Amino acid sequence: MASTPPPPAAPPRPTWNPGPAPRPLPWLRPTIRIRLTLLYGGMFLIAGVLLLSIIYLLAAQALHLGNELPFKVLDGSRVQPTNNTCPGITGYAGRDLPEAQFNDALNACMNHQRQLALDGLLRRSLLALLGLSVVAFAFGYAMAGRVLSPLGRITRTARMVAGSDLSRRIELDGPDDELKELADTFDEMLGRLARAFDAQRRFVANASHELRTPLAINRTLLEVQLSDPDAPADLRHLAKTLLATNERSEQLVDGLLLLARSDNEIVDRQPVDLAEVADLAIDQVRGEAQRKGVELRGERRPAVVQGNGVLLERIALNLVQNAVRHNTEGGWVEATTDTHPGQVVLSVANTGPVVPAYELDNIFEPFRRLRTERTNSDRGVGLGLSIARSVARAHGGRIEAEAREGGGLVMRVTLPV
Repeated sequence: MASTPPPPAAPPRPTWNPGPAPRPLPWLRPTIRIRLTLLYGGMFLIAGVLLLSIIYLLAAQALHLGNELPFKVLDGSRVQPTNNTCPGITGYAGRDLPEAQFNDALNACMNHQRQLALDGLLRRSLLALLGLSVVAFAFGYAMAGRVLSPLGRITRTARMVAGSDLSRRIELDGPDDELKELADTFDEMLGRLARAFDAQRRFVANASHELRTPLAINRTLLEVQLSDPDAPADLRHLAKTLLATNERSEQLVDGLLLLARSDNEIVDRQPVDLAEVADLAIDQVRGEAQRKGVELRGERRPAVVQGNGVLLERIALNLVQNAVRHNTEGGWVEATTDTHPGQVVLSVANTGPVVPAYELDNIFEPFRRLRTERTNSDRGVGLGLSIARSVARAHGGRIEAEAREGGGLVMRVTLPV
């Protein structure tokens, strides 16, 4: 039985290799180097031609082309000057003046004329060079501004992006040179940053729900257990311990989420009076301050700033809480607000232990405290000053710490109006 021939093989499918688009030859691409070379080479050539032309015209004028000589010959050997530049050659050679003296006077006259011509040429050439230099500098300044104008556009876009407006793009037109390549790369980077920030915001929103929900459930279960009057004492003690731990975890989660949200600059701003914000913070910590015997004082003048009221309240609350908790019995906390040209200042000073100057930079780091590094403390979760610094930066301001003489700190928040 004859075997059937195999079916014909299918032709190979063409493979598509999306390689980079072909670029023009390096010497044909209108790069900035080539453009600047042609521009300044052409300017040098034009300036050279103009300078040579001016010098030629000045030289022709200095030689008095077409004008009379400073003397004229009469009656064979009689010489009469035509102007007062050669007064010593009047008369007859060999009669009124000896020939040697006559020739010397004639040479002196010609040398004097040559010197006048050279002096006039030098003076006018310097004036021409000065005028040409002014024109060349003005033309070069205008051309340099035109060539570098894309850099100004890139800089302006970068400043807008610094204000958290990641929707801005340069979209530079023109020749495919280094500046356009830089602008396109910058636009691509902005797109990636925008996607990264969007992903971060979505993550913060999801994490806020996913982390808070189980903690809220745990708190509810523990509170129900504590409300049972028949629960054993050991179980009630364990429930109280777990409830305190759960409350600490909730504070940590809230602090981390607030820290993540406040890292971006505030876009929607409203007028906020720092004096009212500081008063609210003082009212919230008044009970804790009374239990510790800490006096709350300070004069708070109206200081209106454009910003987010909730975040600014958090700055004042964190600073005042830290000042009360890291204080000594019988101490004081002074919260003041004031205005200065172009800025407002919130200052919180407190008594307390002596703070070395070399530790001031560390207190703004997350989970860092003076002489401790982690959260094994009943004074907070170690994020208060980190959140305050992040919120101040988001408002375009800054926060500074200064050690007080005798103990304690002075925390100063400066925000632009």
